Amino acid sequence: MLEFLSRPGPALTFANLVDFDSEYGHRNDPEGYARCVEVFDRRLPEVFDALAGAAFFLTGDHGCDPTTPSTDHSRELTPLLGARFTGDAVDLQMRSSFADLGATVGDLLGLPTSSGAGTSFAGELQVPTP
Repeated sequence: MLEFLSRPGPALTFANLVDFDSEYGHRNDPEGYARCVEVFDRRLPEVFDALAGAAFFLTGDHGCDPTTPSTDHSRELTPLLGARFTGDAVDLQMRSSFADLGATVGDLLGLPTSSGAGTSFAGELQVPTP
């Protein structure tokens, strides 16, 4: 996968890290969740090296708190971490919609987004767009 990430040109790689959710979040296993996050965290430098100069987004499909009694979607907000590798950190604040991520990815890939949902934050990341 790292070789694919480092290819030149616009691209989108989507990976669903479902184990965080299905194996730990919905099973109320905060210790397992923490171990899974630690393993992922140790591999992030390799991902960042492969993505030199690109944008990186890490998100969930919903909020999840493995310490609540419910095994349902236990947080109302969806977490989103966005980073660029060519400058200072940018605080994107609370977004009004998760659709902002879709609009941003469309911008970064030079694709029209016609649904009207979401506001791109590509400019705030200062990542070159096609």
